[in-house]
Amino acid sequence: MSDPNPIISSISGVESADNWESLSEPVAWRPTEEYLRKSRLLRFMQRHGISDYNALLERAASDPSWFWDAVSPDLELVWQQPYTQVMDTSRGIPWTTWYRGGKFNYVATALDKHASGPDASQTAVIWEGEDGEVRRLSYAELLALTNRVANALTALGVRKGDRVAIYLPMVPETVAATLACGKIGAIYMPVFSGYGAEAVATRLQDSEAKVIITADGYYRRGKVVPMKETADAAAALSPAVEHLLVVRRMGNDIPWTAGRDHWWHEAIEQQPETRETLATDAEDPYMLIYTSGTTGKPKGAVHVHCGFPIKGAQDMAHLFDVQRGDTLFWLSDIGWMMGPWAISGALILGATLALYEGTPDYPAPDRLWDFAERHGVTVMGIAPTVVRSLMAHGDELVKKHDLSKLRVLGASGEPWNSAPWHWAFEVIGGGRCPIINYSGGTEISGGIVGCTTITPIKPCSFSGPVPGIAADVVDDEGHPLRGQVGELAIRQPWPGMTRGFWKDPARYEAAYWQRIPGLWVHGDFAVIDQDGYWYILGRSDDTIKVAGKRLGPAEVESAAVTHPAVNEAAAVGVPHPVKGETVVVFAVLRPGTEPSDALRSEIQAEVVRAMGPALKPETVLFVTALPKTRNGKVLRRLIRARHLGKTDLGDLSSLESPDALEAIANAR
Repeated sequence: MSDPNPIISSISGVESADNWESLSEPVAWRPTEEYLRKSRLLRFMQRHGISDYNALLERAASDPSWFWDAVSPDLELVWQQPYTQVMDTSRGIPWTTWYRGGKFNYVATALDKHASGPDASQTAVIWEGEDGEVRRLSYAELLALTNRVANALTALGVRKGDRVAIYLPMVPETVAATLACGKIGAIYMPVFSGYGAEAVATRLQDSEAKVIITADGYYRRGKVVPMKETADAAAALSPAVEHLLVVRRMGNDIPWTAGRDHWWHEAIEQQPETRETLATDAEDPYMLIYTSGTTGKPKGAVHVHCGFPIKGAQDMAHLFDVQRGDTLFWLSDIGWMMGPWAISGALILGATLALYEGTPDYPAPDRLWDFAERHGVTVMGIAPTVVRSLMAHGDELVKKHDLSKLRVLGASGEPWNSAPWHWAFEVIGGGRCPIINYSGGTEISGGIVGCTTITPIKPCSFSGPVPGIAADVVDDEGHPLRGQVGELAIRQPWPGMTRGFWKDPARYEAAYWQRIPGLWVHGDFAVIDQDGYWYILGRSDDTIKVAGKRLGPAEVESAAVTHPAVNEAAAVGVPHPVKGETVVVFAVLRPGTEPSDALRSEIQAEVVRAMGPALKPETVLFVTALPKTRNGKVLRRLIRARHLGKTDLGDLSSLESPDALEAIANAR
């Protein structure tokens, strides 16, 4: 490939000189002229006279005010009143505020701007139910629906600052509900659609939500999941709840409380299709999203209009290169951050958001590929865990579908293993689509590290920090590390950082700012190889330390799944009288493979081959499934605790598969 632009030369010449332990591989993808020519990020760099990608990262990290000021026109943000100061650290770095003096309601950019301009007739949302029903809304239609919902919420007494729980499946009404809350200055609280009553009630009680927006049910694997009954039970435990607004998805009989419960369609049908978007302060909260802690109650991350939506859209633009004409599909739920991220980010950028209600392998394991083909998905996000489960069904189920419109694959939620990464790259992406690996968190509003469509990509790796995030890998004193495992940390503030935990500022500071003073310590182990590529090795609380050597579970798991009989693996550390800890591997075998002592020894040998004799697993235990969240994260802390016979397992609200957790205790 010729390099007519000096930027292209500087970002395309990375070669792999050596492997980093068992993870680092040679570059597998390089940007073509087409990707470089299309790139929003490259245009941003050229606009600011930056000819080198690393120079962009360095300037953004050293001068956050410059970078985030430049992001505003790049994303074409609509300011209802201009800001006078980009960044204010007067209350200390953990409490930095942004765009001081500005009036900014993200809905004005995400919806009003497009619906009142030339994009009014463009499709904003495509939705498909598990039963095959399909609905589409243009930007103009979405605006009309959102305005009616905003007016209905106002009629129910919702005012600026009130909390509204959105306990819905991924349906078009979910998008309208989130936008309607923003329009009137209310704070929406996304709640995972698979939660039980106790988990929902915990969040309702803590947030003191005034309204629950829910549905009569939804499909999951062909069965009806009854949401309204769960919402009723949660509301009964939550004194602040005054109203339930119920979307009719299934049409089934449901219990009803007169005066409190209202059908969505009846509440909005008499409301006008016009509603002015409230001119909120840039720092006004718009979303309260809960994350599960290892211990204690869930943490309510507070996000503001000038935070999460801007950071999420900037990531989507600069990493995934999402732009007008794209169709983004990210397999998620409204209760996980990638759900709100997909909604606000895709709409701010004027793209089409594709939503799917059901499971990725129902009624057949090619459901996602069929969905992507029929709806012309161009940017598709899927967790590595989902890839591992679907690749077991073979290549042909993917190849029979036309995925030629797909140009970017995204991945988040879990570290990759080599074989699933290559399968996704070669089979799903046809060897032509970059896999934009992406890792961050709910409190971040998106990514800390990621890949881009203008930089070469090594399998399973990240190109480096997301532009605008001053990320580093550090030791326990905060000193930079290269070629060694360390803590993933951030040295400068950014707009997307949570404005604390709801009613618990001390817990926020303790969670992120007090381990290494002055640094945000995220709780992930990471490493930077000699070529400058980054790898996330798992949560710090998942860390295994054997005879003084600290390693992340992804290293062991990557080695275990190289055995052809192993479909998935989870590695945990357990106490050992001599080594401090030793490794136990839980393996899910491919269909048709039977557990045996011989197979156990073979898997142990694979780990030894990759990691060395000192890190040989104490044992390999066979299970039929691993405990996960619905969006595919393996819950290693629960695996370890259950295996060790602990009874206090902490917060279980995100666990989708209780049977898988119980099977851990009986694994042999």
